[in-house]
Amino acid sequence: MLPPDAILGFLAISLLITLAPGPDNLMVLGQSLARGRVAGLGIAAGCALGCFTHTLWATLGVSALLLASPKAFLALKLAGAAYLAWLGVQALRGGGAGQLPASAAALPGWRYVARGFIANAINPKVALFFLAFLPQFVRPALGSVTWQMVSLGVVFALQTVLVFGLVALAAGGIGRLLMRQRRVAVWLDRLAGMIFIGLAVHLLLTRAK
Repeated sequence: MLPPDAILGFLAISLLITLAPGPDNLMVLGQSLARGRVAGLGIAAGCALGCFTHTLWATLGVSALLLASPKAFLALKLAGAAYLAWLGVQALRGGGAGQLPASAAALPGWRYVARGFIANAINPKVALFFLAFLPQFVRPALGSVTWQMVSLGVVFALQTVLVFGLVALAAGGIGRLLMRQRRVAVWLDRLAGMIFIGLAVHLLLTRAK
């Protein structure tokens, strides 16, 4: 079991990393503006679940396999980019549908959770980040390395939900005001689509080393 000071130190650094602009932040922001707070909170929860998945991958050595295997890294990168691009195209085709209550209700919150989870979980860049980040805070002399890694992953996932949740609530409130205008709603969908496509391109350009 890690001592409180070690956990607090890990939490402080994790908060800084989560607050820094990145793909997950942009997904939460874009979906919250275009689709409202429920969408943003769903993406936030999905990203947090994805972070915990990467913790398990790092613990089991899957992330190390990605680092050692260029083909596996490329396959996962292509899958992630394709998924993000698909989300971007769907958003661009939305035409401001987020403005309509019936349309918003047609897509339940769990669908946004799934979107956030898949986008995060199949991102090899995030996998390699966890492989490099978590072990720095593990202290083998204090007990099971596995449980320490899992505990750190839980802490990271919880603070991710908190930070991204606040972003979703704030952006969702702004988006609700903007979506009262049909033209603005259309541009918010386009913004969300461009963010997803931009993230897809960014992921394609990512290298393992």
